[in-house]
Amino acid sequence: MGKKRVMLPAKDVDLSSVKYQREIVQAPHLTGFVFRLFVRILEAPLIGPIIMDVLKKQNKIEEILQHTVIPEEPMFKPEYPPQEVEQGVVVLEEEGSPEDRVISALKCLPHYDVAELWENSHASFRYWKIRDYAHAYRSRKVTPSMVAERIISIIEENGRNKPPIPLLISFVAAEVREQAAASTQRFEAGNPLSILDGIFMAIKDDIDCYPHPSKGASTWMHEVRTVKKDAVCVSRLRSCGVIFVGKANMHEFGMGTTGNNPNYGTTRNPHAPDRYTGGSSSGPAAIVASGICSAALGTDGGGSIRIPSSLCGVVGLKTTYGRTSMEGSLCDSGTVEIIGPIASSVEDVMLVYAAMLGASPANRISLRPSPPCLPTLSSNDYSNALGSLRIGKYSPWFNDVHSTEISDKCEDALNLLSKEHGCEMIEIVIPELLEMRTAHVVSIGSECLCSLNPDCADGKGAKLAYDTRTSMALFRSFSAADYIAAQCIRRRHMYYHMEIFKKVDVIVTPTTGMTAPIIPPSALKSGETDMQTTANLMQFVVPANLLGFPAISVPIGYDKEGLPIGLQIMGRPWAEATILRVASAVEKLCGESKKKPASYYDVLKAS
Repeated sequence: MGKKRVMLPAKDVDLSSVKYQREIVQAPHLTGFVFRLFVRILEAPLIGPIIMDVLKKQNKIEEILQHTVIPEEPMFKPEYPPQEVEQGVVVLEEEGSPEDRVISALKCLPHYDVAELWENSHASFRYWKIRDYAHAYRSRKVTPSMVAERIISIIEENGRNKPPIPLLISFVAAEVREQAAASTQRFEAGNPLSILDGIFMAIKDDIDCYPHPSKGASTWMHEVRTVKKDAVCVSRLRSCGVIFVGKANMHEFGMGTTGNNPNYGTTRNPHAPDRYTGGSSSGPAAIVASGICSAALGTDGGGSIRIPSSLCGVVGLKTTYGRTSMEGSLCDSGTVEIIGPIASSVEDVMLVYAAMLGASPANRISLRPSPPCLPTLSSNDYSNALGSLRIGKYSPWFNDVHSTEISDKCEDALNLLSKEHGCEMIEIVIPELLEMRTAHVVSIGSECLCSLNPDCADGKGAKLAYDTRTSMALFRSFSAADYIAAQCIRRRHMYYHMEIFKKVDVIVTPTTGMTAPIIPPSALKSGETDMQTTANLMQFVVPANLLGFPAISVPIGYDKEGLPIGLQIMGRPWAEATILRVASAVEKLCGESKKKPASYYDVLKAS
């Protein structure tokens, strides 16, 4: 019997015969000296490729990519059939000004008595919303400059801690004060630019925010790449009056899911400082969860917005591939990555998303996106739209988590949604999940390698963190044939998922297969490799990246240790409005029991 395996065409696969297979990663968990030695061996000319081949065989990567006949032709970036405009939505003008889109987004939000909530102390913890800040500024209770001073003192204090708590990689107090002073003057003159004027945001260190360098949390990228202007999405937010506090920490070049960073220090989870935030957008999620910023921008090529949002108990939106411009980011030429918002509430995510959205000219031609829309959460159509919602759930996958607390909490949230709004739950089957994960790692890995190869050839590779070097060794082992096979799998899974979306409106899962992992003390200096933890954290996020679908993580509760749990809602191409509507309903049903993080700062009332 040979090694060759022949797949049926996707359209001929009998889904009733599909058996779920749990992924168990065969790879060592290493830290400290042993990890550093392992990386050096892995990079050695003869023995390194042998070790990598063994690991790939043990994890069926070689079987999937090299021994399998895949009948579908390759799909090198997401391709979608035309999609209808969603129901019960407001269509945003993509060519219009960000300020006008924010006004439209504001009209979509439900009634919110800001003045009453400001005056009355609340028994349970809640985050201040963007509308709270706008009310405080307009009523002269506080100014952006006053809030800026509070934030500056917190950031500087965190930098003096032993060990330091590195939320930001690049921070200039004078620059924050200058932006805040300009915003304060606009409010004094009665001319704020938008409801986002005076709102503080952090930008992940792989997105350009002038005058800060973009290092990708490395020690050297700013030496070979100069930032001359804002990224397109940052520029749109700046035109609305947003104040940028600096560049947020991250896993180096986004090549990790924990947020570990030996270069600048590892950001700690605000709910438990001995635990990871998740990554790679570790700083953006942590700075929002700790109350310092209302929102942040992250990038998501393999769950990098949704994973840390889930682990830190905040909301993270991964838009449809191509919905937002990637121009001015380190990952602007990939096929799985997007820039998206992180905030403490769904409505704040909506406001930031409205300002920053807009496809690049090239993607408008190639992807033909449907018009951007937002759900009308303030109208009677809201309940009607939810009542007709069909929710897809693949139970064996949904329940494949590190602790049943996660799946139980997510199940409880879905039961509340069905009971309150009458949503229909439909059992679905998603075949070949291991093949899909393999196709994703080959796709994102090849794109990372292509981006960094020229600088590595110039000697910068030795300056990479050890876990990044481990990833690069894996990526270098992929051949052109492997890449083509991965793209054939991409088309195959696009077929499976688009068939599912004929029967359901959204697919729901836990966001992650585990809550925040403990940070091994031995991993702080040199990093670590722990592929099983990576697999647990990425358990449910891959389809949205490989296939480009929109997805959102919304917090729904906590495990017995008080660590946040997130629910992921994934929708059809361009269906951001649908997933935002569902996320808002889940937030309303599950958000009353919010727990104040151990590391939390009230920068609004304290100012």
